[in-house]
Amino acid sequence: MQYGIAFAPLVPLPVIWVALAAIVLIAVLLVLARARGAAVRVAALALILLALANPSFTREEREPLSSVAVVVIDKSPSQNFGDRTNEAEKARVELIERLKQVKGLEVRVVEAGMADGETDGTRLFSAITSALSDVPTDRVAGAFLITDGRVHDIPANAAAIGFSAPVHALVTGRKDEVDRRIAIVAAPRFGIVGQKQTITYRLDDQGVGGQRAQVKIRRDGESLSERTVLSGQTINVEIDIPHAGANIVEIEASPLENELTLVNNRAVVSIDGVRDKLRVLLVSGEPHSGERTWRNLLKSDASVDLVHFTILRPPEKQDGTPINELSLIAFPTRELFQQKINEFQLIIFDRYARQGVLPISYFDNIARYVRGGGAVLVSAGPDYASTTSIWRTPLDTVLPAEPVAVIEKPFTARLSDIGKRHPVTRGLDGSAAEPPRWSRFFRSVETRNATTPPVMTGADGKPLLLLSRAGEGRVALLLSDHIWLWARGYEGGGPHLDLLRRMSHWLMKQPDLDEEALRLEIQGRDLGVVRQTMAETVAPVTMTSPSGVKKVLNLTAGDPGMWRSKLPADELGLWQATDGTLNALINVGPVNPKEFSEVTSTTETLLPLTQATGGDTRRIMNGSSLDLPRVVPVRASSVFRGDSWLGVRMREASVVRGIGVLPVFAGFIGLLLLVGAFAATWLREGR
Repeated sequence: MQYGIAFAPLVPLPVIWVALAAIVLIAVLLVLARARGAAVRVAALALILLALANPSFTREEREPLSSVAVVVIDKSPSQNFGDRTNEAEKARVELIERLKQVKGLEVRVVEAGMADGETDGTRLFSAITSALSDVPTDRVAGAFLITDGRVHDIPANAAAIGFSAPVHALVTGRKDEVDRRIAIVAAPRFGIVGQKQTITYRLDDQGVGGQRAQVKIRRDGESLSERTVLSGQTINVEIDIPHAGANIVEIEASPLENELTLVNNRAVVSIDGVRDKLRVLLVSGEPHSGERTWRNLLKSDASVDLVHFTILRPPEKQDGTPINELSLIAFPTRELFQQKINEFQLIIFDRYARQGVLPISYFDNIARYVRGGGAVLVSAGPDYASTTSIWRTPLDTVLPAEPVAVIEKPFTARLSDIGKRHPVTRGLDGSAAEPPRWSRFFRSVETRNATTPPVMTGADGKPLLLLSRAGEGRVALLLSDHIWLWARGYEGGGPHLDLLRRMSHWLMKQPDLDEEALRLEIQGRDLGVVRQTMAETVAPVTMTSPSGVKKVLNLTAGDPGMWRSKLPADELGLWQATDGTLNALINVGPVNPKEFSEVTSTTETLLPLTQATGGDTRRIMNGSSLDLPRVVPVRASSVFRGDSWLGVRMREASVVRGIGVLPVFAGFIGLLLLVGAFAATWLREGR
């Protein structure tokens, strides 16, 4: 119960102050004049002024509020090293029990760190803020952190915590812990495919010095090099970027004796390979309706540098026109097909027939170019079945089918069973209907002795599109020159852009279009496993987590040629997958998480802040036994620590449950006071 006096003036406050000044002046004059009854007169005036101020006696019924202390338990992955988890649990039970023995103290317990697998680093002060979000700062008694000391959201100063109370850190782990890690000093995020990039790393040993380690470098699981590195030494290593997309580089050091964990002995760098301009050579044998279809497609692709030639005037054409009057550009055959042929990623022959432009020896160059890793696409018309067909050159060793005849017959292209699974043709718009919702073609080339099954069929189920491999290279054979009907929208058209673009990129070895592939994908909180195959069944996939835990997944069939599964992505770091033939890697979260960069326990990071709040940072293990300080309630002090105790700041906060008000000058009491004052003045004057 608390008592007090409250004022509710009946007139504006300036009037009260003016009246008070007047009364003081009158009192001074009466005293100086030594007038009789001066005290009584001044008292009467004061009572009138007091009545204008309208004082009231108040009575408040207050209920004391408890002080609030928060206990934060570090559940980050680094707490799993050594015996820290058991130490933290023992400290938690005993600390909470001691805090509950403090009268008037409310205890809140929160688990924090990286248990959700989404945050880069251990965040304990964010957990404190969240746990005390509904508590006024004048009720906060303090905070206790049970942690290994590796905290990554430490405020810059004590004021930034948001309350004035001690913060104590109880540190798990041992002083003499030993650990080795690979620290990435500098690494590029992108690299041009076919060029080298430099990664700089350092070997750090904590708890020991002067040690040596064997460091292995791997790219996409393939071993590149191995060397001996001295502790503290900084090394530069050059890495080739062989393909577009993520190139995952692993740098792994041999373990130390009795080191804390092997997790951070390996660092990962993901370099996104970016292709420079893809050079494509398009050779059109003659002007025709579909010529611009290929040109428009390739010119619209920003990643393609197109060189296009159309044979308008073959060498054997003799019309009497003087050479100096011709405006045509001579076809630079020697430069393109002998000197610079390997600079192209793809060569397209669009309705090309032998016209004496390319010597036979150049076709032999093209065949060697394909077997060495190049790509050729033949868009065939009647020329392919003629006596001047490019089949009748050394190219026959890489082309997938021999021409027989030209079929002049309308038909609707269809996907074969293989084509429904092949990434070039799988899921083409309109392919699910029967017949497909595509316009008809009216001409195709019949072939025989195909070296590979067709992915698309044409008239009478005969091959229409063949995709094959020759040595290290790839070849595509499109056996109709009427795909321009799709581009023109005839009878509704067809998916010419998707088909031609996929075909071109498959020929140029885009990884996403490989027939056999194993990929890992981030799907929200899960890790998706995708197996792309031309086979009817797939083998189980073995997953290896960053901590080395293995799990076997059976995949489920989805779209044709696609098998999938998933598992929780509950660890940050490099995940690996293998089915015994194919391997896949993916990094979940930051490439090198802060949580695993330094894993030895420490009191140094939190000590400046805890002592600035009046608290302390200390280890809780004494040998094999728990050494937890006493908890002492402290009412008024700026220091909340001692040799064997830690303090909490007990608050005096309370909440008002009821208020009683008695006006002094209200009603009969006020009337008696005022009348009594005037009566006393009258009596004094009447003497």
